[in-house]
Amino acid sequence: MTENLAIQKSTPAGTAADQKRSNNEVSAMRGYSPEQRTVALIEALPYIQRFRGAIVVIKLGGNAIVDDEVMRTFAEDIVMLRSVGLHPVVVHGGGPQIGELLEKLGKKSEFRDGLRVTDEETLDVARMVLVGKVGRQILGHINMHGALAVGMSGEDGGLLQAKVRDPELGLVGDVESVQPAIVERLLAEDLIPVISSIGVDATGQALNINADTVAGALGGALKAEKVVYLTAVPGLLTDVDDPSSLVARATVEEIEAGIADGSINGGMVPKVRACIDAVNAGAVNAHMLDGRVPHVLLLELFTDAGIGTMITAEDQPNTSTERPRES
Repeated sequence: MTENLAIQKSTPAGTAADQKRSNNEVSAMRGYSPEQRTVALIEALPYIQRFRGAIVVIKLGGNAIVDDEVMRTFAEDIVMLRSVGLHPVVVHGGGPQIGELLEKLGKKSEFRDGLRVTDEETLDVARMVLVGKVGRQILGHINMHGALAVGMSGEDGGLLQAKVRDPELGLVGDVESVQPAIVERLLAEDLIPVISSIGVDATGQALNINADTVAGALGGALKAEKVVYLTAVPGLLTDVDDPSSLVARATVEEIEAGIADGSINGGMVPKVRACIDAVNAGAVNAHMLDGRVPHVLLLELFTDAGIGTMITAEDQPNTSTERPRES
């Protein structure tokens, strides 16, 4: 700040062009020139107009929540979406935090096919962490900007009806159906639901559910315009070691073909499967983004090029508010 003030003071009064040049230099030091800021605002306008009133479900992983800077910009993005007329819904996991508490309690975690084997004690810890800790942390960051967010679990209002996935996994569930009325009521009040990925079966037994699965099922039930998965990768990479191999846009059919021929493989498969499930459930589009990038939601939703990967049900014609297909 002192340096900026010094520049302003050391510039003698001159012509209007001189003053404009001085202002541009100061703005550039702050990160963006006036021209860049104007272009960004103009570029965002048609997207804001198009998506006004749309529901956007955002899945936030537990790894992102331990980074205060990531959480700060995430909360700003969520509040920005609400402020320009969108309806954000946040779904969160908390695997690292659950594992940490289990370790402190002297309980060893066991995984099968990437899922935590969940007995009664582990489920109690999961509920405690997801609802009582992780959810509260997200609420705290969002509500710094006003009383906007409301925390809840998939157990509340019968939101997530689930069934046991595999008896060998214990109390791990799959979503059978979604009863979105409670979420729709919160959105009607212009509030931001923050949802923990715990569901309940027909007997009232709580079940731990993968947050990616919850986000896709909820996005379908709400007929969301977008389901966004914040991950630790830039998006769909055809070569995981080459960031330039990012696929900006693809259809479900193309993704399925890539999995079948092996061009999409390894850790990319479960990530794109989550996107496919969201679109097949009824969401218009699904997105894979690098949640570590500041303001990644705004960059993806409100710019022409976007920043991650968008997956659609079928090849859609480009419009002024559709990113161009990139080869």
